[in-house]
Amino acid sequence: MQPFAFNRAADVAQAVKLGGAASTRFIAGGTTLTDLMKLGVEHPSQVIDINRLPLAQVDTTPSGGLKIGALVRNSDLAWHLSVKQHYPVLSQALLAGASGQLRNMATTGGNLLQRTRCMYFRDNLSPCNKREPGSGCAAIGGANRTLAVFGASEQCIATNPSDMNVALMALEAQVHIQGASGARVVPIHEFFLLPGSTPQVETVLKPGELITHVELPAPVADAHSGYLKLRDRASYEFALASAAVLLRVRNGRVEQARVALGGVGTVPWRSPAAEQALVGAPASPATWQAAAEAAVRGAKAQSENGFKIELAKRCVAHQLATVAALA
Repeated sequence: MQPFAFNRAADVAQAVKLGGAASTRFIAGGTTLTDLMKLGVEHPSQVIDINRLPLAQVDTTPSGGLKIGALVRNSDLAWHLSVKQHYPVLSQALLAGASGQLRNMATTGGNLLQRTRCMYFRDNLSPCNKREPGSGCAAIGGANRTLAVFGASEQCIATNPSDMNVALMALEAQVHIQGASGARVVPIHEFFLLPGSTPQVETVLKPGELITHVELPAPVADAHSGYLKLRDRASYEFALASAAVLLRVRNGRVEQARVALGGVGTVPWRSPAAEQALVGAPASPATWQAAAEAAVRGAKAQSENGFKIELAKRCVAHQLATVAALA
């Protein structure tokens, strides 16, 4: 680990002012950043502790949604009564991630910025365009069993590792950001960037900008939701495929649907095609299967991860049936 300056911000304005340099990183729980610093992947010249900022609350918004502070710990959010009752897909996704100890430290803002677990990204001896632009991608043609079948480019096929982000995608969350030029709000589907030719640029955040909170819209009336994660082992493992599903079913037909996939995309992957196959269709096994087929349309396998396409299809179909049974 290289030497770095350490500062502690007293408020959001000071954090933004201190964080203006591109080589500065904010730290809260540190469950990702400290690992990457030890590995030599991240080497900031300055680290700013933001744990004293007043961003650790979950509050109801005037519109009936939820305002989730960037410093709310994953455990607290997962077990929050409003989240469990009105946004179960988010609670389930959080509880499917990491371990109890890590969830006690990891934050909402940090989870949004969680970086890939691709082994080539974390290995300084291997070429990786995300870690060192222009060096190449060892995963293409290499060990890519756990990597993306959606959103990849010739420069990068690394997956977004977060469970929480998949649920936030299905819930149509809004990310609130504070920077030197003021505050802005970014819809979750615009927050993450596909790798394209610049895989090192993962989100729309600019240097010095700080996530202050995430806002969820009011719960969809009479809807049910849930999260299913498929992985190599039962705990402390990243998804091979996952599905966040929200359904509203009335009179035997699907009135509203949202479907997002995890473990298969370079970003949390929302599927408009699956949603279109669901809305207006009967709530039946044939509909779940048709939506699952639509969800994996356009997937592109690499040398070792073709099984993920069928796995994701089955994951979506199973979770649609599970959530529909709650209606």
